Amino acid sequence: MFLVMLTIAAGNTALQSVLPALGRSLGVADSAVAAAFSVSALLWVLAAPFWANRSDRHGRRVMILLGMGGFCVSLALCGVFLAAGINGVIGGTTAFLLFILGRLIYGTFGSAAPPAVQALVAGNTTREERTRALTLLASAFGLGTILGPAIAPYLILGQWGAVEVGLAGPAFVFAVFGLVVFVTVRRTLPDDRDIAAGVGGAANAYPSIGGQSTGASVTAATEPKGGDAVGYLDPRIRAWMIAGLVMGHAQAMTGQAIGFLVIDRLGLPPALALEPTGIVLMMGAGAALLAQWGLIPLLNLKPRALVLVGLVLAAAGTALTGLATSLYGIATAYALASLGFGFTRPGFTAGSSLAVGPRAQGAVAGKVTSVNGASFVLGPSIGVGLYEWHHPLPYLVAGAGCVLLAIYCWRALTEPAAAEVAAFDDPVV
Repeated sequence: MFLVMLTIAAGNTALQSVLPALGRSLGVADSAVAAAFSVSALLWVLAAPFWANRSDRHGRRVMILLGMGGFCVSLALCGVFLAAGINGVIGGTTAFLLFILGRLIYGTFGSAAPPAVQALVAGNTTREERTRALTLLASAFGLGTILGPAIAPYLILGQWGAVEVGLAGPAFVFAVFGLVVFVTVRRTLPDDRDIAAGVGGAANAYPSIGGQSTGASVTAATEPKGGDAVGYLDPRIRAWMIAGLVMGHAQAMTGQAIGFLVIDRLGLPPALALEPTGIVLMMGAGAALLAQWGLIPLLNLKPRALVLVGLVLAAAGTALTGLATSLYGIATAYALASLGFGFTRPGFTAGSSLAVGPRAQGAVAGKVTSVNGASFVLGPSIGVGLYEWHHPLPYLVAGAGCVLLAIYCWRALTEPAAAEVAAFDDPVV
């Protein structure tokens, strides 16, 4: 199950890391590249809750196979369409339009696997074991965001007969790897369609560059079904929702434009830009995981402090990324920004959870996951659109947004006492 989650995240981010170079080599507008992933993210956000509910009725195994099957088919089609564009069989614009169609399959069906994986693990562990097991699964998304960009440069395939595969190689390789995982799941997991549903799985945030798992899915999957409804504007979580939406867009804007920034700042041809882009993305994902796996447990900061510290680091890192002129400068600044976002996202998740009582945990986890997913629907297109206008602009705008958000959060974010949380859940109140 860890391998299923890892494969989905690594395959998606590997493709994201090569796409700026592919778009430039095919003469496609940068905004079209961002739109391809925005559409996929939108469908992921819409489809994930649907599949999470259906896994209770049709079994976890069927949903995992559906998700992995959609992953394989999507990547295979994307590879074929991109290879056709590389070899001049179709024009670059046509290749990317077809590529977007292939990404629709990923967004629609790939999102079926993660909630089913979570539900399967949750249903076979005790409550004491469950949080640890689901946290391990959630970390697979974070690890995938490192491995995808890291190995993508080594998956560039050369001439296969009369066909040049080139930058389309990662799509084909991960499609084959996904097929291996699909077969493994089919042979090893028992059919569970007749088993009564236990603890449900929650929809994961879209697996994107720098988009490490927030833990919201873990919170939701460890809670029994049923509970209080909580709206986005509920006074207990409103400030946390605003913080999550703004900083999520800042991260999505800067992450999606980083491949283009590397190409333009270093003056590289697209075919030679993949390795330095992978280095930058790998350092960024590594810095975020350093924060989440190392620094946060060590410092033991409360959610409000995590958000404030993270926003300061992210503001400095994003602004410096937009001004950097060397690979070392870009990688270091982007790592600093990712370190900041590595603090803010768990702070946002934990703060939202602590603002309500036990019966509202599932509802709040769903809101957190939705906000994180929504950030990757418009964020990439906004970031690349600003980049086309002026290259440093998305990074300077993100930095300024983080500063303003930090000022707002200083006054707006609160951490209620346990008694206040309990009072909210008292049916008499």
